[in-house]
Amino acid sequence: MSNAPVRRPRIADVAREAGVSKSAVSFAFNSPQRLSQETASRILAVAATLGYRPHPVARMLAVRQTTTIGILSPQPLAQVFANPFFPLFAQGVATVTDDRGFGLLFISPLHGSLRRAMERATVDGIVVIGLEESHPEVESIRGSHVPVILVDAPAWPEHGSVGVDDETGARAAAEHLVALGHRELLVVGVEPPTAMADFSPEGVTGRRLAGYRSVAADHGIELGRDRVVVGPATFEGGEQSLLRAWSDGLRPTGVLAMSDAAAAGVVQGGRHLGLKVPDDLSVVGFDDLPLSRFIDPPLTTVHQPVRLKGEEAARLLLLALSSPPGSPSGEHRILETRLVVRRSTAPPPEPARARG
Repeated sequence: MSNAPVRRPRIADVAREAGVSKSAVSFAFNSPQRLSQETASRILAVAATLGYRPHPVARMLAVRQTTTIGILSPQPLAQVFANPFFPLFAQGVATVTDDRGFGLLFISPLHGSLRRAMERATVDGIVVIGLEESHPEVESIRGSHVPVILVDAPAWPEHGSVGVDDETGARAAAEHLVALGHRELLVVGVEPPTAMADFSPEGVTGRRLAGYRSVAADHGIELGRDRVVVGPATFEGGEQSLLRAWSDGLRPTGVLAMSDAAAAGVVQGGRHLGLKVPDDLSVVGFDDLPLSRFIDPPLTTVHQPVRLKGEEAARLLLLALSSPPGSPSGEHRILETRLVVRRSTAPPPEPARARG
């Protein structure tokens, strides 16, 4: 008995059996309108009998379309998926792409380079999420010839974008804590994707920080750099941010976290310090992810429509892909935010209230 592997049928085999050229076989799979219906049907029937199917890469090159879109993040994917925001956002994207027969490819920096990652990705278009203006490769991404839709990033005129009213949402969160009587505030921000980078005023972190600081200034509260600690938008990132601030001598009664994951980590960090939430420490998040209702205590947070944000980004990108080459894809959509008050916030403890 021979152990030789069975040879995979090739396009030449189909062409020989159907009595046509290899080009005609390619047309039957990729451009059947270029053949008569009878010829195309005969070729496909022969291919089915032989068990032939086009190689996916060859087919992609033939039709010049991958039917795949990418989701590009400045952070490594291991870090991105540690934030429960991202799967919910990706679910929104997939809701739209599944209906249109497109697949998803998640892209993270290749050896630290977003540009190289984009060059290697076999996708028709890219959703870029959380790209700060200060990123060193932002210009090469802006100049790419691939359709791009930006999410939670400064708007570029030549590319469409989807975001939320971050500053208004942040103001609502800060106003809530101040109205409860909090004066000792701490901001837990999201660290920039590259070392030594600073927050772009037009980026998500910069806009939220501006909202917090605007309210603080209105009430004579100091919210300088020493009151802003940054870390990954993860449970561990929030926990370590609070513990680091505490070890530096800060004693906040209210924490404004820029993500629900970080806020949940702050709650856990407070437990390590012997603090009760909200009796000793009030915590406000940003996202209103499903987890915010189930942590103990349920989280006061700023709601943003995360899944809808993914859906809108996918719709804009597919619209750009269906437009004539060179058409601008510069539609910009801003979604609303709102404060959702739960049980993680309360007036500060009596000594802090007396100081205020």
